Amino acid sequence: MAEPRSALFAPRVRSAVITGASRGLGLASAAHLYRKGWRVVGAMRSVDTGMKALREAAGARDDDPRLIGVSLDLTDTASVTAAAKAIEDAVGAPYGLVHNAGISAAGMVEEMPIDLWERMFATTIFGPVQLTKELLPSMRAAGTGRIVLVSSQGGVRGMPATAPYSAVKGALERWGESMAGEVAPFGIGVTIIVAGTYDTEIITDGGTTDCRELDGLYACHHQTIDKRGRAAMRMVARSPEKFAVGLAKALDSPKPFVKTAVGPDARMLLIANRLLPSAGLHQMTRLMMGLPRFGALRAEGNDRG
Repeated sequence: MAEPRSALFAPRVRSAVITGASRGLGLASAAHLYRKGWRVVGAMRSVDTGMKALREAAGARDDDPRLIGVSLDLTDTASVTAAAKAIEDAVGAPYGLVHNAGISAAGMVEEMPIDLWERMFATTIFGPVQLTKELLPSMRAAGTGRIVLVSSQGGVRGMPATAPYSAVKGALERWGESMAGEVAPFGIGVTIIVAGTYDTEIITDGGTTDCRELDGLYACHHQTIDKRGRAAMRMVARSPEKFAVGLAKALDSPKPFVKTAVGPDARMLLIANRLLPSAGLHQMTRLMMGLPRFGALRAEGNDRG
């Protein structure tokens, strides 16, 4: 039997996959897209608890077919492969693929264990690259889609006390810039979002792996950075729902490649990064964070080394 004429001309519901959708920016973005009529796949480590939180945030019933949970551990290659299959079984080729999941850590390079660096790269680079590779064939066949990479201010400028986080976000941006030229001829766009400061767990002690040695060699760094950082968070942190609005706009872009800031502090950093030389931006960062001048701790470092 032929489909009714109304069904033939009904608008197609677009689908989006959002990693890290159980909390923070991912949760807010998944709920926002759902309310805008998207079919949303929330990819997360703990589906039972994560989907409960997502349904509550979105105002969706338990059996709503427009809100789907998929188990995903980005550090496990088998989990990534299984998640890709589950996504395609549920929605076919997704229109949007949003790489939002990430972890944060506080501490100096000397204080950070190598296994933490490995876990951060697995979560932010290796796992997302694998998931993208597994979904790209169906997206290419569909001839349309958008891959969104959620970066941060640490991806624009390396920030003291968060070197692994800055490193993985910088790598994320270079990956996105490279991939954009590769997939654009197939009708797939890439957007890098430089996120500002938002009120989520990742900016709190509870959402960060703390490697700081508060009575160690970098004690004076930690005291100043902690004091100034907390004051800045109180001043500039915005609601995650505001980020979700920016993400939705990013998914609607018709351009093959976009790098955009979401949040006033992120926009200001991108402007400063264009206008100031690297040495000038380094000096500005040092002054803002209250770090000692060049060579100020030389004798102390030799004593403790």
